[in-house]
Amino acid sequence: MSSAVAHRTPPAQKPAANPAFVLATASATCALIVLDTNVVAVSLPSIARSFHASFADVEWVVSAYMVAFAACLLPAGALADRVGRKKMLLLGLAVFFVASLGCGVAPSAAVLNVARAVKGVGAAMLLTAALAVIANTFHDGPARMRAWAVWGTCMGVATTVAPLVGGVVTQWLGWRWIFLLNLPVCAVLAWCASRALRESRNPAPGPLDAAGSLLFGVALALGIWALIEVPAGGLASWATGARLVACALLFGAFIQSQRVRTHAVVDLGLFRQPRFVAAVLAMFGYAACAQVMMTFLPLYLQNAFGLSAVAAGVGMLPFALAMVVGPYIGAALGKRIPALALLSAGLLLIALGNLLTALMASGERYAWVALGMIVTGLGAGILNGDTQKAIMACVPPDRTGMASGISTTTRFTAIVTSVGVLGAVLAARTHAAFVAATPLTPDVKAALDAGFMSRVLAGDTAQATAHLPPMLRAALTSAAHASFADGFAAALCVAGLVAASVAVGVWLLAGRAEALRMRGVASNG
Repeated sequence: MSSAVAHRTPPAQKPAANPAFVLATASATCALIVLDTNVVAVSLPSIARSFHASFADVEWVVSAYMVAFAACLLPAGALADRVGRKKMLLLGLAVFFVASLGCGVAPSAAVLNVARAVKGVGAAMLLTAALAVIANTFHDGPARMRAWAVWGTCMGVATTVAPLVGGVVTQWLGWRWIFLLNLPVCAVLAWCASRALRESRNPAPGPLDAAGSLLFGVALALGIWALIEVPAGGLASWATGARLVACALLFGAFIQSQRVRTHAVVDLGLFRQPRFVAAVLAMFGYAACAQVMMTFLPLYLQNAFGLSAVAAGVGMLPFALAMVVGPYIGAALGKRIPALALLSAGLLLIALGNLLTALMASGERYAWVALGMIVTGLGAGILNGDTQKAIMACVPPDRTGMASGISTTTRFTAIVTSVGVLGAVLAARTHAAFVAATPLTPDVKAALDAGFMSRVLAGDTAQATAHLPPMLRAALTSAAHASFADGFAAALCVAGLVAASVAVGVWLLAGRAEALRMRGVASNG
């Protein structure tokens, strides 16, 4: 009888989702990704010391995550539309949880990097699902604007505190806890998501472009692999050449596939618009020349100044705090100058900041280095939000999903490419400066093994010189620190010149876009 009554009784209606709780859950999920992306940089020297890892191994700790992240963003968004955003977010948290556990208990650098790659896949699932949840919950109007403002604030706070959190956890608990502390956070977020989120999906999703996504991901991985192995194998080695050729061929195949597919992962037609190309180029320049410094700054502060992990985290605060202030400056300037001109100005600030930091990097005067960080951070803060807005302004409302995917993929592709390129510059210049500054007597040559410079670059100078006599150890340690500062300055010079070149490119494209607009006005008139 009771079962029959229960069968006839209509199920209780689920209470409406609390928009504030949904926003808090989705924003916290995105903040976890930003925090995890930036917090690991401070721990790289500790990881190198733990595994006696090479510089290439340390670069892969960042690059394995970024390559997987960048390669999976577009297909993850399409999958979220198909299977449901809530389901994709919960699945992403599960992948992120398992990968974080794998990172925390990794017995070797190779296992750590594989776990980092899996973590990048989970992060791509989380980011695309969380952004779709926010967009689906808050529709046009003031509520939507407030929601994105809250989301942006969470991202800014996560970026600001990441270096300090990384330093504190690494020094007081050990680098493994940077990953293990994600476990309870993922559990809490999964509980919140299961309670707060309503399922939503695209009722008429297009077919997935699995082939295009695979071509892009493999091409990107091969290109980064080639760049990271340049310091060890040389640019002229057959292995490096083969990887670069394969990368170029696969990228060519990817572009061709996008031209012929009806439901391509990237609409190449958008790149016929000068304004869109300028905005994407600005995003690439910003990520490649400013955000990548979040990877190399901690290595520099710990190698050149001999700072602890906590001190290095504190030492990065000028850059992080300037990134928080930058958007307000950008908003004020945006009322007076065109959007693309503002992007050019932000890139020029990044160029100036990088070159100023490079000029002061070898002087061992932190105050001047911090000034350069502030200038770079202000330019980065201006571009952080304005590049996204400029890209979205170039497409109609029904194409914003693809445009957002292109924007985010461009950002992380630029970071991982820049890690490879600037890492190669850093390694080459550090090695050359060390050889020039150190008299390579037979005793010194006998004392230095083949992996000495690679361990120095990774932040493992203490272990690299531990077997040497005290006087020789002190001399080589001093030379290694000074050489790393020279290498860091060289990498910053390249970043500064690239940022300035991109600023000029954006300016020229802005002029072309304006000329096309005026021609259209004249023809319509």
